[in-house]
Amino acid sequence: MNGVSVVGGGTVGLSVAWSLARRGAAVTVFDPEPGCGASWVAGGMIAPYSEAWPGEQELSELGARSLRLWEGFARDLQSYADGPLVTARGTVWLAVDDGDAQDLATIAAAVNDEALFSALRPSEAVRAVAGAAPRIRAAAQAPTEIAVDNRLVHRALLAACADTGVQLREQAVPAPIDPRTLPGEAVIVCAGTDSASLVPQLGIRPVKGEVVRLRRGPSCLPPPTVTVRARVHGRQVYVVPRSDGVVVGATQYEDDRNLTPRIGPVVDLLDDAFTVLPFLREYDLIEVIAGLRPASPDNLPVIAPLGDRLFAATGHGRNGILLAPVTAVRAADMVLSEEVQAWS
Repeated sequence: MNGVSVVGGGTVGLSVAWSLARRGAAVTVFDPEPGCGASWVAGGMIAPYSEAWPGEQELSELGARSLRLWEGFARDLQSYADGPLVTARGTVWLAVDDGDAQDLATIAAAVNDEALFSALRPSEAVRAVAGAAPRIRAAAQAPTEIAVDNRLVHRALLAACADTGVQLREQAVPAPIDPRTLPGEAVIVCAGTDSASLVPQLGIRPVKGEVVRLRRGPSCLPPPTVTVRARVHGRQVYVVPRSDGVVVGATQYEDDRNLTPRIGPVVDLLDDAFTVLPFLREYDLIEVIAGLRPASPDNLPVIAPLGDRLFAATGHGRNGILLAPVTAVRAADMVLSEEVQAWS
């Protein structure tokens, strides 16, 4: 193939570009601000089993396939990174009340494999997570899940793409997209929430979310070695380790494109995190940031040919980091073999 244009320089777009370039394609990425969207705000959880829920089996299976690809993906990418990409191995779930405990049971039933997601005695969970609150109603674990530093991943992808000859043009593409205006034999839209205006027929919508970044002080307990997820009186919270602290997330609401964080939901988020990990109260507040997740109508990513040299690899919702490796493989297969089957 003489050339491919990738519209979007977030984690998904760069993963697709890198996959294509490694298979011999000449690739150009178009993005006025690479990585400024959901890729920058994400928590970095590679957690398909923790995200499982009845009725979402197709998404869960896709996430499980991508988790299996992540070890090799991270290993190949690590040489381009300026720090460890994988920040945690394993997830521990904590539930505060009976309703929260039932939610964990629902997840376990959806996964239906105790090797992948299983109950823990609360005492075992408290021992596994140093500093966890002792009053936990129920707990569970997903030992094969990992977490990555999303910002390090994105920077590593930029370096990897440059090393494989990918050209980066920091410029916007006019909406709606006209593939005739871009070079190459194929154009792939990987533009996150901007896909809504570039390719309106996909029905991509923005879903706002906020995260908080905390840094460990010199006298504080260290971050957990696993990702900690919790249900606190019906609300969900996660705490993802970083080398110097944690990422706490995440709120979620529709019909809000304002990237200014809301104080009420952020306070609730921190209060829930402190309920299960009280020592985080002593950490330093570094950042409160909001982003927009690109959600599709059925909450599945759209990886499909659209006709006239145009393809899509977008609509990943809250699972963009998780699904980046499998999207890269499928999108490259789709474009290079000119498949007509829609992956979604």
